[in-house]
Amino acid sequence: MGDNGVLGHEDMRILKAIKSANKKLGLERFVGPIVPDVAFTPHFRKDYHYYVAMYHDQGLAPLKALYFDESVNISLNLPIVRTSVDHGTAFDIAYKVKRRLFPRI
Repeated sequence: MGDNGVLGHEDMRILKAIKSANKKLGLERFVGPIVPDVAFTPHFRKDYHYYVAMYHDQGLAPLKALYFDESVNISLNLPIVRTSVDHGTAFDIAYKVKRRLFPRI
């Protein structure tokens, strides 16, 4: 949050986007912006189940801390669709499986 412009104006841009999305939907579906240290408190989590974080560490760190084996994250605005389970990529077995499934020709 920009503290009314003291630390930046990103929160105003986010608020404008939220208002625009809600207007297009015709209902108040999106809320925010909410600072990360408040967004993941039990009070907020009881009412909200989906979060959009502007930066990796704002969302992924608390998500993994709270729901390590239950969550999935999606990276937006990339040239490819990228999703990831939050328990990690299993690099220790990833290439072993790949060689079995896709042998070299």
